[in-house]
Amino acid sequence: MQLAPIVTSLLDTDLYKFNMDQVIFHKHTDLCGEYYFKCRNEGVVFSKEIVQEINQQIDHLCSLQFTKEELDYLRSIRFIKRDYVEFLRLWRPIREYVNVSRHEDGTMEIVVKGPLFSAMQFEIYLLEIVNEVYFRMTYDYEALKKSAEERLNQKIEDFRSGKYTFRFAEFGCRRRLSREWEDTVVRRLTSETQNCVGTSNVYLAMKYHLTPIGTYAHEFVQMYQGIDSIPLAYTNQYAMNDWYDEYRGDNGTALTDTVTTDLFLLDFNRSMVNNYTGVRHDSGDPYAWGEKIIAHYQKFGVDPKTKLLLFSDSLDFDRAQALYDYFKEKTKVSFGIGTFCSNDTMEQALNIVIKLQYVNGRPVAKLSDTPGKAMCRDEEYLDYLKSSVAFRIKRETSNDRW
Repeated sequence: MQLAPIVTSLLDTDLYKFNMDQVIFHKHTDLCGEYYFKCRNEGVVFSKEIVQEINQQIDHLCSLQFTKEELDYLRSIRFIKRDYVEFLRLWRPIREYVNVSRHEDGTMEIVVKGPLFSAMQFEIYLLEIVNEVYFRMTYDYEALKKSAEERLNQKIEDFRSGKYTFRFAEFGCRRRLSREWEDTVVRRLTSETQNCVGTSNVYLAMKYHLTPIGTYAHEFVQMYQGIDSIPLAYTNQYAMNDWYDEYRGDNGTALTDTVTTDLFLLDFNRSMVNNYTGVRHDSGDPYAWGEKIIAHYQKFGVDPKTKLLLFSDSLDFDRAQALYDYFKEKTKVSFGIGTFCSNDTMEQALNIVIKLQYVNGRPVAKLSDTPGKAMCRDEEYLDYLKSSVAFRIKRETSNDRW
């Protein structure tokens, strides 16, 4: 079964890939990274035909370059700098950086290795390819799309009826049923409701004249663990400083849980609280997290109602509404909803990720506020990182400090 090309534009990715890459381009071109694929669903089998098609789709991806129209659009985003756009004029995905293989038990391995400024761009493209190939070749795609359409119709009706009153952004690139379906979802949610404020998909933002939304991901903080001169327990601090130095508050929503929110708050000092417009939740109890962040703002005399809490952890629309109702009188609230926008069908969506695991040959890890979400290929390093973080938290929050 030969499928049509899945990725047809290099803008068909999340905005934060360009945001992070711009910082790397300006500050850390010496870093090399290794990314590894993981499917968290039990019992998923990738057939030989599926893996063959994925490889062919990657071949096509690596034939693409940015067009003049796409580069002009990137220049129009106020915090994307002209020298970085000129770099993208020359850049293309390099096929030799990606290896896809299949094991006898039907599991699939994908490894991306290369200079970090180039290797990092593959993540979203590859997840888009894997998802669409899998669902088109495993199920009756038209039946899946019909069920997705019925659920989308209900969501739109629920916004119109007032059942849902929150505002959100579509974050569905990486988990989407297909390129075609994400396009439909974004077009309809933004034209048929007043609640969808934009999309993380840069191509669709350009196509539909929407606001592209995103800041940075866990990999941005993780990469500092691969820099020898930075103590492990301070990597988040260095990452936040570099981010602010690059964007000067113009792109300022901080992700809190890469090395736990408790450690993040040690770095989120008065200066950073004022420099960042808000923070993003991606693991742990969202209510406890929100209250902890609000208390942190109040400690510095900052009105929480002037700051944004952005929730993005496996949200469906009911959970988002409940969080909105709880926090709306306390602070600004918004949501990034992915799978339940772009792949809500009668079949279970794939829970697939491609995570940064090594930088300059050194293991790196995400701890998160949910222990089960930690991902590291080196258990000894993971234990060392946890102990480093715990030691700093204990030392800097001790009642004996003076």
